[in-house]
Parts: sequence; structure tokens; C-alpha cells
Amino acid sequence: MSNMRDAVGLRIPYSKPNSQYETEFEPATATTWGYFNPKGLACYSLGLLKDMRAHDERLGANHGRIEINDETFEVNYYVTGSRTPRVFNLGGDLALFVLLIKSRDREALSHYAKLCIDVQYPRCQSFFSPTLTKIALVQGDALGGGFECALASDVIVAEESAQLGFPEILFNLFPGMGAYSFLSRRIGMHAAEELILSGRILPAAKLHEMGIVDVVCKDGEGEAAVGDWISRHAKHHNGMQAAFCARRRVNCVTREELDDIVNTWVDAAFRLSDRDLKMMSRIVRAQMRRMEHGEACDVGVEAVAEERAAAAL
Repeated sequence: MSNMRDAVGLRIPYSKPNSQYETEFEPATATTWGYFNPKGLACYSLGLLKDMRAHDERLGANHGRIEINDETFEVNYYVTGSRTPRVFNLGGDLALFVLLIKSRDREALSHYAKLCIDVQYPRCQSFFSPTLTKIALVQGDALGGGFECALASDVIVAEESAQLGFPEILFNLFPGMGAYSFLSRRIGMHAAEELILSGRILPAAKLHEMGIVDVVCKDGEGEAAVGDWISRHAKHHNGMQAAFCARRRVNCVTREELDDIVNTWVDAAFRLSDRDLKMMSRIVRAQMRRMEHGEACDVGVEAVAEERAAAAL
């Protein structure tokens, strides 16, 4: 394996068989590439979250080091992407939310929310490594929790057609798995709250103007853009990563903060009305149609149009 460390472009798969979160390691750049590979709808299902947590716990426990075939590698860059064409991640499992809220199963919904924070917190802390830079590679829609995942990174690289936003206000809820914490530290509380409460889904270029997305590239060139960013900054990796560590210290996001906010989210979820839950179900149907057709669309707009059509009957 040691002879492969300098082989440019070589990636070594090391995720478990049938995992919904696939990982590869690129020794030449000390980069781990992690890809959402969900079964069914490209959202945070319980299966995907558990696979992510299993991987993340090992990486965090080793402070940013991985073991492959009995050899240890230090990870300098960690890139999160998606195997689903034109979708990064559509966020929370809304169909599950509807089921658990209707059945009044608070324990199960709280367990799901805790799983989300189990994944988010080590990522926003760069897996507790002083030398690891987190990069989100957004090549399609990143909604709700998907957008929150990107915001937990040090750097966001997005392709031109990518759309990102928080549609939760459409069903009378808010994004509770890190949106306020991460977004307010990037653009300030007022701008963060305005975006969260608007429900708008915005293109990557607009979010770049707002200071949220760091790099915008042409469609199909996302991985190359990440590689170019790593190459351009490799000589200054130590200084840059130290600056990112300082950023996290100055704009500290604690586990306690994330847990408190997610508890507020659970409380709010159980106050949703039947009408709110119907809107949530409409968004699920819009997401499923979007997956079936493989085309980018504003699922919020589709859901509102469906609600208006139903009201007209």
C-alpha cells in the first residue's frame, strides 16, 4: 500500500459492503471522499444516518486518521458529495416525520433528531482533527438537512445548477439540525434568519454572492474544482487549517447548542397541524417525482401548487 501513496488520482474504497455512505481515500492528496448513496429517496433516512455515524465515529476517535489494510493514513481533506445525479441531499425523512408525529411517538422522533446531531457535530468540528479541512461538494439540490450538512464544512464548492435552501417554513417548521448555528456564523443572524424564514431555494451563484458558497464551477466539473482548490492551497495547508481552527474557536458551535436547538425542533414538530402535515406529505410527493424524472425543480413550489389545486376542488 505504501507504494501507492504518491499515485496521482488513485482512490482506495474502504466503506463497508452495502453501506449507504460510500468512502474512498486518495493517498496522493490525503483526501477522503465520502458519498451519499441512499436507498430510495435521497434524504437522511435512518439507514443513511447510521452508516454515516459508524464511519464518522471511527474517524473522530482516531482524530482524523483512517486504517486501510492494516496501514494508517492521516486525512488532510474530507470531501462530502453524492452518488445521486443532480441531488446532494434533500434533507430530513419527511415521510417518517409525518408517521411519527401522527402516532405521537416523541421518543422515536427525538432519536432521529439525535442521530442527525451525532453526524453534524463531529463534521462541524472537522472530526476533532487539527489538520483536517472539510469540503462540501454540492452537485445538485441541497435542501433542509442537506444544506445544513454543507454548511457544517469549512469550504463549500457547488456546481452552477445546484440549488440550496430551507423549505421547512412551508410546512410551518424550521431547520433544526444546525441551520441557525452554521448560517448565522457565516452571514450574520439577521441574514440567516431572513433566508431560513423565506423558504427560498436559491442557485449556487446567488449564495456565492451572499458569502455562503465559496466556489462555483460549471456542471460536471465539481470534483475537478475540489481537486484544483486542494492543489492551490496545499502549500499553505498548515496555516489555512490553523485559521479554520481559529474560526471554529471564535465562532464556537457546541454540542450543547445543537442539542438544545434540536429539542426545540422536536417540540415544534409536535405542534404541527393536520394542514401542516398534509403540506409535508405534498413535499414528499414532489421530491419523489423529482427523483423519478431526474430533473431539478423547486419542490416547495410544486407542493404549494398541489395544495392550491386541492383547495380548488
